[in-house]
Amino acid sequence: MAKKVVATLKKGGGVTYTRVVKMERSPKTGAYVFKEAVVDSVNVKDFLNKK
Repeated sequence: MAKKVVATLKKGGGVTYTRVVKMERSPKTGAYVFKEAVVDSVNVKDFLNKK
């Protein structure tokens, strides 16, 4: 029974998420601000290119 459960959890159909940290300069102070988000692996480039 345990082997069947492990085999069903390892199917490749799930969505993978990535933690992304983006460094930007603050317009008020000029200091660096870090923005963090958990994004789908497909949408990482969209998050990094967004201002």
